[in-house]
Amino acid sequence: MIASRPEAVSSYLAWAKLRSNARFNLAASGVMDYPLAELPVRIEDIEIGGTGPYGYPPLMERLAAKAGVAEDCVVYTLGTSMANFVAQTALVRPGDDVLIERPTYDPLLTILDHIGARVSRFERLAEKGFKVGLGEFERKLTPKTRLVILCNLHNPSSALTDENTLVQIGEMAAKVGAKVLVDEVYLETLFNQSWRSAFHLGENFIVTSSLTKAYGLSGIRCGWILAQPELVQRMWQIVDFTYGSPVHPAEMLAVVALDNLDRVRDRARVLLESNRSLVNEFLAKHTSLVCEPSRYGTTVFPRLRMGDAGKFVGMLRDKFETSVVPGDFFEQPQHFRIGLGGATEMVRGGLGRLSDALDAFQRTSS
Repeated sequence: MIASRPEAVSSYLAWAKLRSNARFNLAASGVMDYPLAELPVRIEDIEIGGTGPYGYPPLMERLAAKAGVAEDCVVYTLGTSMANFVAQTALVRPGDDVLIERPTYDPLLTILDHIGARVSRFERLAEKGFKVGLGEFERKLTPKTRLVILCNLHNPSSALTDENTLVQIGEMAAKVGAKVLVDEVYLETLFNQSWRSAFHLGENFIVTSSLTKAYGLSGIRCGWILAQPELVQRMWQIVDFTYGSPVHPAEMLAVVALDNLDRVRDRARVLLESNRSLVNEFLAKHTSLVCEPSRYGTTVFPRLRMGDAGKFVGMLRDKFETSVVPGDFFEQPQHFRIGLGGATEMVRGGLGRLSDALDAFQRTSS
């Protein structure tokens, strides 16, 4: 008899969809929506049908060019969430050993639960800036490890894993025959810095990403996977189970967005620079929180020094109309995640409410 296992459910995604919204929403992790009116597109330019069987050719051409890869290394997906599901489903079988970072993005773990993988963890410690400790990572690898998973930039902390560290991770994984899956959706926010995808660091790397978090283009659901051609074929077969054909108007809008990515990028860069300054000013003023200044990405992940962080997050929402993401969703109950991709005045207002809530919480906790 095959033992039953509990249903795999992403408690984080349910919370994000149903309970995260507030007057001051600091729970969102992406850049605010980019206005359609600012893209050079007219309704008469959009068609309902016309996609290719495995990717709309103009879109596949642009995604490959953006990543600097051949088109047969690209799978088009409806956002990073779908990309991660397709990639993990292609790479992992029930009972396979998978090594994944902690803390991590909840759905990555839930997918492994759904597949029935055997999961082990390597720690990214707050006191070490959430960097990957290569010594501990190597100790956690075993000859049975089939896949390693991490986010770069790290979700929830936005810590950057540099290329040299990634190369070493890839080499260690290759020694035991494991592949490395890197979710790079937040790496796209390194607007003014030179970076390249981990896909270029070795044949055992697989990468997922999208235009969602860094550019405010969530609504067009343009995601992708970069993988070796033989894996790409398997991934397209898995995509077959999700839709017969994608939403062609979204594909066409993605082509327009990619052709005008500089203007989209500039708007996001200016927004994040302004908001990052506000967040860093806030963090510097509040010794009740432990958090390095924000350097990259769209989120920070402070720890509350004293008191129950879960109670604080609840009070912040109920009494101060401000939402942040509880650290429980990242297995770090004393932390919470703050997003800095919203409209600057909203972020400013939310941080003000957060400041008042901290003062009130300290008074009630002392």
